[in-house]
Amino acid sequence: MLMLAGGVLGCQGVSAEDLPVIHNPDASGALPKLELLWLGQSALRLTTPGGKVILIDPFITQNPKTPEKYKDLDNLGKVDLILVTHAHADHLGDGPALARKYHIPLIGPAGMNQSLVTLGVLPAELAPGMNKSGTVTPLGPTIHITMVHAEHSSELDWLNPATGQHEIHTGGEPVGYVIELENGFKIYDMGDTGLFSDMKFIGDYYRPDLVVIPIGGNYTMGPVEAAFAMRYWIHARYVLPVHYGTFPPLKGTPEEFIKALGPTRTKVLELKPGGTVSF
Repeated sequence: MLMLAGGVLGCQGVSAEDLPVIHNPDASGALPKLELLWLGQSALRLTTPGGKVILIDPFITQNPKTPEKYKDLDNLGKVDLILVTHAHADHLGDGPALARKYHIPLIGPAGMNQSLVTLGVLPAELAPGMNKSGTVTPLGPTIHITMVHAEHSSELDWLNPATGQHEIHTGGEPVGYVIELENGFKIYDMGDTGLFSDMKFIGDYYRPDLVVIPIGGNYTMGPVEAAFAMRYWIHARYVLPVHYGTFPPLKGTPEEFIKALGPTRTKVLELKPGGTVSF
């Protein structure tokens, strides 16, 4: 039986056996196998049941919501793979530095990775090409990573070391990811996105267990749009709201999201930056 620590919101009519374990920064206890650490904004560290570590959108050292402990990148522990949803600085973040540090691949939109190689930010072997609808297995045959659509933009802002000037380069098209783990558990990380009707297709076809969804508004969906996607299109068991409260324009809150979602069997997970949820 799974035990509950911390808090789970939006769990009307759900028994304790259905609930994941939440450890916020002040909580203690042994962590089960599948763990998701939220580092603020959209930055996540996923530890799979087999012990692989995946960083998603690792905006960490410049992230005002990341706990100080993790701004020392060594405190992230080992990392096996980096996934980036688009080229904006609050998502690409420390990705290239971490890819070089651990000599691991950074997977992202094909146009973004091509720019990173062309500009000399990453060598080609650390910036593999991939595009939407593609599925890859860089961590072995039991973990499948599929790139899916997102409705956003993806400019790459690069500081030219020769001139000291910022330049805008192609960042490809924004994406989301469906990650199927060793035990069959599926995570749909939307990245930054507005509503689009193929969210229903993604929900129907991939049947994710957990959705990571932006709710801050202004640059992405707000709480009402995000709630519509979950209530009518995706129907996952769990949803983790992210991309809110980091900067002043991101005004959406989990409370507004829960209110808009209404009675549902989808469990809304509320984490503080530095908190974990495990299954």
